[in-house]
Amino acid sequence: MQPYEERLTAPRSWWLVSVLVGLAGALTMLPFGTLPLLGGLVGGTALAAVLTSAYGSVRIRVVAGSLVVGDARIPVTALGEAEPLDEAEARAWRFHKADPRAFMVLRSYIPTALRVEVTDPDDPTPYVYVSTRDPQALAAALDAVRAA
Repeated sequence: MQPYEERLTAPRSWWLVSVLVGLAGALTMLPFGTLPLLGGLVGGTALAAVLTSAYGSVRIRVVAGSLVVGDARIPVTALGEAEPLDEAEARAWRFHKADPRAFMVLRSYIPTALRVEVTDPDDPTPYVYVSTRDPQALAAALDAVRAA
């Protein structure tokens, strides 16, 4: 069996934006004095950094016969064919090909993705769409679990 684990993290530019939000907070508090200015800087930066980290951090794993994406755990037995998507196909599946019933974990800063059919007849979800930096390796890990 081929293990797979990946952590999607926010790009560096988002962390720069967090610092800029802190600076905006500091400038907002400037008329009230030095201490409020520092509070705005620290508080604004900390709040923006927490939000960036919370949104940007998603774990993708294939463990114990399941695809685990964030808080979702999907048994590989309920999944069908895995289709690695290049940048153009991933963009198409995020927009005009997207099905509103699909389970999607997408991050706009990750250009490639994996689309996996859901074969469970009791599940109305047609497919799982997962942004990943290495869709071929994730597909291979799912195939290895299915073959085992």
